[in-house]
Amino acid sequence: MKILFFNYEYPPLGGGAANATAYILGEFAKIPNLEVDLVTSSIDDKYHLEKIGSNVQIHKLPIGKNENNLHFQSQKDLLVYSWKAYFFSKKLIKKNKYDLTHSFFSVPCGFLSLLLKYQYNLHYIVSLRGSDVPGYSDRFGWIYYILLPIIRYVWKKSDAVISNSDGLKDLALKARPSQKIGVIHNGIDIDNFKPNQNKKILDKFVITPGASRVTKRKGLEFLIKAVKQLLPKYPNILLKIMGDGDEKENLVMLAKKLKLENNVQFLGRIPREETANYYQEANVFILPSFNEGMSNAMLEALATGLPIIATETGGTKELVTEGENGFIVAMGSREDLAERIERLILNPELCEKMSQVSRQLAEKMSWQEVARQYFELYQEVSK
Repeated sequence: MKILFFNYEYPPLGGGAANATAYILGEFAKIPNLEVDLVTSSIDDKYHLEKIGSNVQIHKLPIGKNENNLHFQSQKDLLVYSWKAYFFSKKLIKKNKYDLTHSFFSVPCGFLSLLLKYQYNLHYIVSLRGSDVPGYSDRFGWIYYILLPIIRYVWKKSDAVISNSDGLKDLALKARPSQKIGVIHNGIDIDNFKPNQNKKILDKFVITPGASRVTKRKGLEFLIKAVKQLLPKYPNILLKIMGDGDEKENLVMLAKKLKLENNVQFLGRIPREETANYYQEANVFILPSFNEGMSNAMLEALATGLPIIATETGGTKELVTEGENGFIVAMGSREDLAERIERLILNPELCEKMSQVSRQLAEKMSWQEVARQYFELYQEVSK
């Protein structure tokens, strides 16, 4: 079986969807009789071909990226990727007999799959990742209005639409209530992300929002304000923020304004293979986001055995049981965040209990299982 896979972002480009693609392809490389070509973006002005094992090829096309904007894909980036990926994929199709195409994101990748279905009668699957679902991000408000008919049509003509969480599925159904949508959750690398008490900083209470894009949607300003509120009573709080993004500069200015230079650290982009250390040294994972699909950072925190404090957004209720392995807080509320953080600071036994429950949940999930579910779906669709 041969699959043509589209995702405009792949590590080190992008965030959660890029990492998910990397993990899934790594598992695909272990499946006999499966060959995959991924068409994605290069980080420089050259074409690169990478391989995973003998059956997975990653084609990185130059779209004008540079190291200063690896985590943010502009509208121009997406248009250039779409143009180049379309013509490049036509060359691949002439050389290979693909059974179907698989697109991460409804647009632009799903639209590419739609075009290729009309031209070559190729079945296709679309995986919803978050920002491609109308209503997910305020930043794309007017763009959603323009793209809504295209997105609906991409879904309608697909052979399967797959969400990465029940919450994102519910949001997608608002855009097209008649659409049949399956759910395949993101997985967890439980071997790399695991508890390590030796990494804890004994004289600090360390908070991590995980490794992700630093955007306004993440709600990190409210977490920074919660830290400010708690500092008079708990001066040992340390918030470490990994990642880059268009909101980072504003958050740095906010931390300076609140005189939090010693309590809030901006670490910048951390290579994926090094992020586990920052989870292991933390005492709690906090995601005050306004919207998520299925947060890879939250999954990594679960595997590392961290208590979770998160807003009720895509995937949260599937991963967090109130009072068992974490707390669900109101969006945009520094008071809610501060109250839950204080509860954990004052109750180390509760932290330990929640840590164990998080790890137990993570051990039931794996990228191997995600890859198996997609492979079974490929077989079903190709028939």
